[in-house]
Amino acid sequence: MQKKDYQILLYYCYATINNPEAYRREHHLFCVQNNVRGRVIVSEEGLNGTVSGLVDDCQKYMDYIHSDNRFTNTDFKIEAFNAHAFTKTYVRYKPEIVHSALRHLNPNVKTGKHLQPEEFKKLKDHEDVVILDVRSNHEHELGHFKNAITLDINNFRDFPAKVKALEYLKNKKVLTYCTGGVKCEKASAFLLEQGFEDVYQLHGGIIKYGMEVGGEDFEGKCYVFDNRIALEVNTVNPTMISTCHVCGTYSDRMVNCADATCNAHLAMCDECGWKMEGACSEVCKENPKKRAYDGSGYYKRKSNRYIHYNSSDCENNKAEILNY
Repeated sequence: MQKKDYQILLYYCYATINNPEAYRREHHLFCVQNNVRGRVIVSEEGLNGTVSGLVDDCQKYMDYIHSDNRFTNTDFKIEAFNAHAFTKTYVRYKPEIVHSALRHLNPNVKTGKHLQPEEFKKLKDHEDVVILDVRSNHEHELGHFKNAITLDINNFRDFPAKVKALEYLKNKKVLTYCTGGVKCEKASAFLLEQGFEDVYQLHGGIIKYGMEVGGEDFEGKCYVFDNRIALEVNTVNPTMISTCHVCGTYSDRMVNCADATCNAHLAMCDECGWKMEGACSEVCKENPKKRAYDGSGYYKRKSNRYIHYNSSDCENNKAEILNY
Protein backbone atom coordinates (compact mmCIF):
# COMPACT_ATOMS: atom_id res chain seq x y z
CA MET A 1 0.00 0.00 0.00
CA GLN A 2 1.35 3.40 -0.99
CA LYS A 3 2.28 5.58 1.95
CA LYS A 4 0.16 8.71 2.15
CA ASP A 5 2.31 11.64 3.21
CA TYR A 6 -0.38 14.29 2.79
CA GLN A 7 -3.62 15.15 4.51
CA ILE A 8 -6.80 16.93 3.52
CA LEU A 9 -8.47 19.00 6.22
CA LEU A 10 -12.15 19.96 6.09
CA TYR A 11 -13.49 22.29 8.77
CA TYR A 12 -15.67 25.24 9.68
CA CYS A 13 -16.15 27.39 12.74
CA TYR A 14 -18.89 29.91 13.50
CA ALA A 15 -17.16 32.61 15.55
CA THR A 16 -17.12 36.39 15.52
CA ILE A 17 -14.25 37.95 13.55
CA ASN A 18 -14.31 41.70 14.05
CA ASN A 19 -11.75 42.55 11.37
CA PRO A 20 -12.06 39.75 8.81
CA GLU A 21 -9.96 41.44 6.14
CA ALA A 22 -6.97 41.79 8.46
CA TYR A 23 -7.34 38.17 9.54
CA ARG A 24 -7.71 37.07 5.93
CA ARG A 25 -4.31 38.58 5.11
CA GLU A 26 -2.71 36.97 8.16
CA HIS A 27 -4.27 33.60 7.34
CA HIS A 28 -3.18 33.76 3.72
CA LEU A 29 0.40 34.49 4.73
CA PHE A 30 0.46 31.57 7.17
CA CYS A 31 -0.76 29.18 4.47
CA VAL A 32 1.88 30.35 2.00
CA GLN A 33 4.69 30.13 4.53
CA ASN A 34 3.71 26.56 5.47
CA ASN A 35 2.86 25.25 1.99
CA VAL A 36 -0.80 24.71 2.85
CA ARG A 37 -3.05 24.93 -0.19
CA GLY A 38 -6.79 25.09 -0.55
CA ARG A 39 -9.84 27.29 -0.26
CA VAL A 40 -10.66 29.23 2.89
CA ILE A 41 -13.50 31.68 3.42
CA VAL A 42 -13.16 34.32 6.12
CA SER A 43 -16.22 36.23 7.29
CA GLU A 44 -17.50 38.22 10.22
CA GLU A 45 -19.33 35.02 11.21
CA GLY A 46 -16.32 32.69 11.10
CA LEU A 47 -14.22 30.36 8.94
CA ASN A 48 -14.92 27.65 6.38
CA GLY A 49 -12.12 25.79 4.65
CA THR A 50 -10.73 22.77 2.89
CA VAL A 51 -6.94 22.64 2.69
CA SER A 52 -4.20 20.11 1.97
CA GLY A 53 -0.54 19.69 2.82
CA LEU A 54 2.12 17.40 4.17
CA VAL A 55 1.20 15.81 7.50
CA ASP A 56 3.52 18.07 9.51
CA ASP A 57 2.31 21.19 7.69
CA CYS A 58 -1.31 20.24 8.31
CA GLN A 59 -0.56 19.79 11.99
CA LYS A 60 0.97 23.29 12.07
CA TYR A 61 -2.15 24.61 10.40
CA MET A 62 -4.48 22.95 12.92
CA ASP A 63 -2.33 24.22 15.77
CA TYR A 64 -2.49 27.71 14.25
CA ILE A 65 -6.30 27.60 14.14
CA HIS A 66 -6.69 26.13 17.63
CA SER A 67 -4.24 28.62 19.16
CA ASP A 68 -6.73 31.41 18.43
CA ASN A 69 -9.28 31.63 21.24
CA ARG A 70 -12.05 32.26 18.71
CA PHE A 71 -11.49 28.91 17.01
CA THR A 72 -10.40 26.55 19.78
CA ASN A 73 -13.42 24.27 19.28
CA THR A 74 -12.90 23.81 15.55
CA ASP A 75 -13.47 20.19 14.53
CA PHE A 76 -11.20 19.02 11.70
CA LYS A 77 -12.12 16.13 9.41
CA ILE A 78 -8.71 14.66 8.54
CA GLU A 79 -8.19 12.41 5.52
CA ALA A 80 -4.94 10.83 4.37
CA PHE A 81 -3.97 11.45 0.75
CA ASN A 82 -0.97 10.90 -1.52
CA ALA A 83 -0.59 14.48 -2.84
CA HIS A 84 -1.90 18.02 -2.53
CA ALA A 85 -5.62 18.16 -3.29
CA PHE A 86 -5.26 21.75 -4.50
CA THR A 87 -2.86 23.52 -6.81
CA LYS A 88 -3.13 26.98 -5.26
CA THR A 89 -4.10 28.85 -2.11
CA TYR A 90 -7.23 30.97 -1.93
CA VAL A 91 -8.15 32.83 1.25
CA ARG A 92 -11.09 35.08 0.52
CA TYR A 93 -13.39 37.38 2.43
CA LYS A 94 -17.12 36.82 1.96
CA PRO A 95 -20.15 38.08 3.90
CA GLU A 96 -21.05 34.49 4.91
CA ILE A 97 -18.96 31.33 5.24
CA VAL A 98 -21.69 29.61 3.19
CA HIS A 99 -23.88 31.74 0.92
CA SER A 100 -27.30 31.06 2.45
CA ALA A 101 -29.27 34.33 2.44
CA LEU A 102 -29.71 33.59 6.17
CA ARG A 103 -27.25 36.04 7.64
CA HIS A 104 -29.61 36.84 10.54
CA LEU A 105 -29.19 33.32 11.96
CA ASN A 106 -26.41 32.52 14.42
CA PRO A 107 -25.87 28.77 14.90
CA ASN A 108 -24.06 29.48 18.17
CA VAL A 109 -27.37 30.80 19.53
CA LYS A 110 -29.80 28.29 18.02
CA THR A 111 -29.37 25.38 15.65
CA GLY A 112 -30.43 21.75 15.23
CA LYS A 113 -29.26 19.15 17.71
CA HIS A 114 -25.91 17.66 16.71
CA LEU A 115 -25.80 13.92 16.15
CA GLN A 116 -22.53 12.06 16.11
CA PRO A 117 -22.25 9.59 13.18
CA GLU A 118 -23.11 6.56 15.33
CA GLU A 119 -26.17 8.35 16.72
CA PHE A 120 -27.27 9.35 13.21
CA LYS A 121 -26.87 5.76 12.02
CA LYS A 122 -29.06 4.41 14.83
CA LEU A 123 -31.78 7.03 14.39
CA LYS A 124 -32.04 7.41 10.61
CA ASP A 125 -34.29 4.39 9.97
CA HIS A 126 -36.89 5.04 12.68
CA GLU A 127 -40.49 5.39 11.47
CA ASP A 128 -40.91 8.93 12.80
CA VAL A 129 -37.69 10.14 11.15
CA VAL A 130 -37.05 11.80 7.78
CA ILE A 131 -33.59 12.45 6.36
CA LEU A 132 -33.18 15.78 4.58
CA ASP A 133 -30.32 16.49 2.16
CA VAL A 134 -29.66 20.25 2.12
CA ARG A 135 -27.09 20.18 -0.71
CA SER A 136 -27.38 21.24 -4.35
CA ASN A 137 -28.57 19.11 -7.27
CA HIS A 138 -25.15 18.11 -8.61
CA GLU A 139 -24.12 16.98 -5.13
CA HIS A 140 -27.08 14.79 -4.23
CA GLU A 141 -27.37 13.41 -7.78
CA LEU A 142 -23.86 11.99 -7.36
CA GLY A 143 -24.68 10.47 -3.98
CA HIS A 144 -27.13 10.67 -1.08
CA PHE A 145 -28.40 8.69 1.88
CA LYS A 146 -30.88 5.92 1.21
CA ASN A 147 -34.48 7.26 1.39
CA ALA A 148 -33.28 10.85 1.82
CA ILE A 149 -35.47 13.75 0.73
CA THR A 150 -33.54 15.84 -1.81
CA LEU A 151 -34.35 19.36 -2.97
CA ASP A 152 -34.27 20.81 -6.46
CA ILE A 153 -31.78 23.60 -5.76
CA ASN A 154 -28.77 24.81 -7.71
CA ASN A 155 -27.25 26.67 -4.74
CA PHE A 156 -27.68 26.54 -0.97
CA ARG A 157 -29.09 30.07 -1.06
CA ASP A 158 -32.18 28.52 -2.71
CA PHE A 159 -32.85 26.36 0.37
CA PRO A 160 -35.14 28.79 2.29
CA ALA A 161 -37.58 28.99 -0.63
CA LYS A 162 -38.06 25.20 -0.55
CA VAL A 163 -38.89 24.89 3.13
CA LYS A 164 -42.55 25.87 2.79
CA ALA A 165 -43.12 22.70 0.75
CA LEU A 166 -41.73 20.65 3.66
CA GLU A 167 -44.30 21.75 6.25
CA TYR A 168 -45.94 18.31 6.12
CA LEU A 169 -42.84 17.04 7.94
CA LYS A 170 -43.33 19.20 11.04
CA ASN A 171 -44.54 16.23 13.09
CA LYS A 172 -41.42 14.23 12.23
CA LYS A 173 -37.86 14.14 13.50
CA VAL A 174 -35.93 15.88 10.71
CA LEU A 175 -32.31 14.76 10.30
CA THR A 176 -30.38 17.17 8.07
CA TYR A 177 -27.03 16.40 6.49
CA CYS A 178 -24.49 17.89 4.08
CA THR A 179 -20.85 17.32 3.10
CA GLY A 180 -19.03 18.52 6.21
CA GLY A 181 -21.74 19.98 8.43
CA VAL A 182 -21.51 23.70 7.76
CA LYS A 183 -24.67 24.04 5.65
CA CYS A 184 -26.72 22.14 8.23
CA GLU A 185 -25.90 24.70 10.90
CA LYS A 186 -27.93 27.34 9.05
CA ALA A 187 -30.42 24.93 7.43
CA SER A 188 -31.46 23.37 10.74
CA ALA A 189 -31.59 26.80 12.40
CA PHE A 190 -33.91 28.02 9.65
CA LEU A 191 -36.17 24.98 10.03
CA LEU A 192 -36.48 25.75 13.75
CA GLU A 193 -37.27 29.36 12.94
CA GLN A 194 -40.05 28.19 10.60
CA GLY A 195 -41.75 26.14 13.30
CA PHE A 196 -40.13 22.71 12.97
CA GLU A 197 -39.60 21.47 16.51
CA ASP A 198 -37.55 18.26 16.31
CA VAL A 199 -34.56 19.09 14.12
CA TYR A 200 -31.16 17.38 14.08
CA GLN A 201 -27.96 17.60 12.04
CA LEU A 202 -25.25 15.08 11.22
CA HIS A 203 -22.20 16.48 12.99
CA GLY A 204 -19.22 16.47 10.63
CA GLY A 205 -21.43 15.61 7.68
CA ILE A 206 -21.04 12.79 5.19
CA ILE A 207 -17.26 12.91 5.47
CA LYS A 208 -17.20 12.18 9.19
CA TYR A 209 -19.96 9.57 8.81
CA GLY A 210 -17.81 7.72 6.29
CA MET A 211 -14.69 7.96 8.42
CA GLU A 212 -16.28 6.84 11.70
CA VAL A 213 -19.01 4.33 10.79
CA GLY A 214 -18.09 3.23 7.26
CA GLY A 215 -20.67 5.29 5.38
CA GLU A 216 -23.39 2.62 5.58
CA ASP A 217 -26.47 3.39 3.42
CA PHE A 218 -24.88 6.36 1.71
CA GLU A 219 -25.62 5.55 -1.92
CA GLY A 220 -23.18 6.71 -4.60
CA LYS A 221 -20.22 8.98 -3.96
CA CYS A 222 -19.83 12.21 -2.03
CA TYR A 223 -19.16 15.36 -4.02
CA VAL A 224 -16.19 17.24 -2.53
CA PHE A 225 -14.77 20.65 -3.33
CA ASP A 226 -11.20 19.71 -4.16
CA ASN A 227 -9.37 17.94 -6.98
CA ARG A 228 -10.85 14.56 -6.01
CA ILE A 229 -14.40 15.71 -6.94
CA ALA A 230 -16.07 12.35 -6.17
CA LEU A 231 -15.17 10.59 -2.92
CA GLU A 232 -16.04 7.02 -1.95
CA VAL A 233 -17.36 7.10 1.62
CA ASN A 234 -19.33 3.83 1.89
CA THR A 235 -17.21 0.77 2.64
CA VAL A 236 -20.14 -1.28 4.02
CA ASN A 237 -22.73 -1.48 1.20
CA PRO A 238 -21.46 0.76 -1.62
CA THR A 239 -23.37 1.35 -4.84
CA MET A 240 -23.39 3.77 -7.78
CA ILE A 241 -26.49 5.87 -8.45
CA SER A 242 -25.36 8.67 -10.77
CA THR A 243 -25.84 8.25 -14.51
CA CYS A 244 -24.31 9.84 -17.57
CA HIS A 245 -26.34 12.90 -18.56
CA VAL A 246 -26.02 11.95 -22.23
CA CYS A 247 -26.42 8.15 -22.54
CA GLY A 248 -27.85 7.17 -19.16
CA THR A 249 -25.22 4.57 -18.24
CA TYR A 250 -23.92 4.55 -14.67
CA SER A 251 -21.11 7.06 -14.26
CA ASP A 252 -19.70 9.13 -11.39
CA ARG A 253 -17.40 11.13 -13.63
CA MET A 254 -18.28 14.79 -13.01
CA VAL A 255 -17.59 17.44 -15.66
CA ASN A 256 -18.52 20.99 -16.60
CA CYS A 257 -20.28 21.49 -19.92
CA ALA A 258 -17.80 22.80 -22.50
CA ASP A 259 -20.25 25.51 -23.50
CA ALA A 260 -19.13 28.45 -21.36
CA THR A 261 -22.63 29.94 -21.39
CA CYS A 262 -24.02 26.69 -19.93
CA ASN A 263 -21.20 25.36 -17.75
CA ALA A 264 -23.58 22.83 -16.15
CA HIS A 265 -21.92 20.52 -13.64
CA LEU A 266 -23.04 16.96 -14.21
CA ALA A 267 -22.07 13.33 -14.68
CA MET A 268 -20.83 12.27 -18.11
CA CYS A 269 -19.05 9.08 -19.05
CA ASP A 270 -15.70 9.26 -20.82
CA GLU A 271 -17.08 7.95 -24.12
CA CYS A 272 -19.83 10.58 -24.27
CA GLY A 273 -17.36 13.25 -23.18
CA TRP A 274 -15.34 12.72 -26.35
CA LYS A 275 -18.39 12.13 -28.54
CA MET A 276 -20.02 15.39 -27.38
CA GLU A 277 -16.72 17.30 -27.25
CA GLY A 278 -17.44 17.97 -23.59
CA ALA A 279 -20.88 19.48 -24.23
CA CYS A 280 -24.00 18.34 -22.38
CA SER A 281 -26.32 18.66 -25.41
CA GLU A 282 -26.26 19.12 -29.16
CA VAL A 283 -27.22 22.76 -28.69
CA CYS A 284 -24.22 23.34 -26.43
CA LYS A 285 -22.01 21.36 -28.79
CA GLU A 286 -22.79 23.77 -31.63
CA ASN A 287 -22.36 26.94 -29.57
CA PRO A 288 -19.48 29.11 -30.90
CA LYS A 289 -18.48 29.77 -27.29
CA LYS A 290 -17.81 26.10 -26.63
CA ARG A 291 -14.40 25.58 -25.07
CA ALA A 292 -11.83 23.10 -26.36
CA TYR A 293 -12.31 19.72 -24.67
CA ASP A 294 -9.19 17.93 -23.38
CA GLY A 295 -10.87 14.93 -21.79
CA SER A 296 -10.97 16.33 -18.26
CA GLY A 297 -14.15 18.39 -18.39
CA TYR A 298 -12.62 21.20 -16.37
CA TYR A 299 -11.69 24.66 -17.56
CA LYS A 300 -9.60 27.38 -15.99
CA ARG A 301 -11.58 30.38 -14.88
CA LYS A 302 -10.69 33.81 -16.12
CA SER A 303 -8.53 35.72 -13.67
CA ASN A 304 -10.44 37.31 -10.81
CA ARG A 305 -7.38 39.32 -9.80
CA TYR A 306 -6.67 37.00 -6.87
CA ILE A 307 -2.90 36.97 -6.24
CA HIS A 308 -1.24 33.61 -5.66
CA TYR A 309 2.14 33.07 -4.03
CA ASN A 310 4.34 30.09 -3.43
CA SER A 311 6.60 29.64 -0.42
CA SER A 312 9.75 30.64 -2.29
CA ASP A 313 8.20 34.02 -3.11
CA CYS A 314 6.80 34.53 0.35
CA GLU A 315 9.43 36.67 2.06
CA ASN A 316 9.98 38.87 -0.98
CA ASN A 317 6.26 39.48 -1.32
CA LYS A 318 5.28 39.60 2.33
CA ALA A 319 4.35 43.28 2.27
CA GLU A 320 2.30 42.81 -0.86
CA ILE A 321 0.47 39.80 0.59
CA LEU A 322 -0.35 41.72 3.75
CA ASN A 323 -1.64 44.68 1.78
CA TYR A 324 -3.63 42.68 -0.76
